[in-house]
Amino acid sequence: MKIIVVGAGIVGASTAYHLAREGVEVVVVDQQHEGQATAAGAGIICPWISSGEEEHPDWYALAKAGACYYPSLISMLEQDGETNVSYRLVGAMAVNSDEEELDAIEQKVRERQSETPEVGEIRRLSADEAQALFPPLKSGLGAVYVSGSARVDGKLLRDAMKRGAERHGVLYKAGEAGLEVKDGKVAGVRVNDQLISADAVVVTAGAWISKLLEPLGIDLSVEPQRGQIIHLEVPGQDTSDWPVILPQNDHYLVSFDDSRVVVGATRETGSGFDYRLTAAGVKEVLDEALSVAPGLSNSTLKEVRIGFRPFAKDLLPLIGCVPSIEGLVIANGLGASGLTMGPYVGSAAANLVLGKELDMDLTPFDPLRKATV
Repeated sequence: MKIIVVGAGIVGASTAYHLAREGVEVVVVDQQHEGQATAAGAGIICPWISSGEEEHPDWYALAKAGACYYPSLISMLEQDGETNVSYRLVGAMAVNSDEEELDAIEQKVRERQSETPEVGEIRRLSADEAQALFPPLKSGLGAVYVSGSARVDGKLLRDAMKRGAERHGVLYKAGEAGLEVKDGKVAGVRVNDQLISADAVVVTAGAWISKLLEPLGIDLSVEPQRGQIIHLEVPGQDTSDWPVILPQNDHYLVSFDDSRVVVGATRETGSGFDYRLTAAGVKEVLDEALSVAPGLSNSTLKEVRIGFRPFAKDLLPLIGCVPSIEGLVIANGLGASGLTMGPYVGSAAANLVLGKELDMDLTPFDPLRKATV
């Protein structure tokens, strides 16, 4: 059996890796666009503290499965000699000055803990206790601390899965893919005027998926959502154990081993593929970060990244087969949750194409569903 995976972000890398471990012949095709979401994402693995659209039960079920899947993935990668993946349980703090808001968050997280032990320890922290764990934090912010939360560098994890997949024989090919369909069945992918034949194709092309599927008459209503994200260096500070900071909005702060704190991010729906840093976007991210952690004011601005998230209108991912085209599987539309869900979604896509039993119902994520907004 030969499978082509179109797209080499976190979902595509995971799909290829899982297929390869099953002994399947795999070719990954990627156009290497600027602004791929995986390298720009913050890598927060914490569905336990969620709000807004993330309260959707189907979204949470998939995010929970994604978070719980990480230890299995890390174990597999270790078996393949890959240990530089940056995944680490550091805990997370939902911060707020309003005790009633923290009460509601704590109640929700404890309900989830009763169903999912992976949530870990839950502690209510005073403002002083919270600041002790994350020194730049604004005074007066109490917190709900959840120990079962993690962070991961998406680029390092993706690259580790790529190397693991290559050890199992996966080939990577750069170029623009065009799907070839014959008599209602996938025939393969055309890349740089060369046809690569295959028994099935898994499309994990992120925000660029619409252009790929349009010639087949498939409209997934996926659009790019630009995210601008800032990397700060905190000289002389060991940030490796600092917990993820989650205010009750779309912004966050997540720390890594190299005196680095990542803050973000904008959610610019309607941006198209405009690969630019904007004054308003950078200001928004810095303003939000410094309002929560003014102790970062003297940090060094090292880098600003841009990523185009694949944004589905009803906010739910798109995972499943296309009934009208035998051998075509779609795994896409993870939005801002790509690094939480991506490795698990890749494993599910691999199981779909192999006809293996799935451990959760993917019906709510039917890629051809009519989105409700």
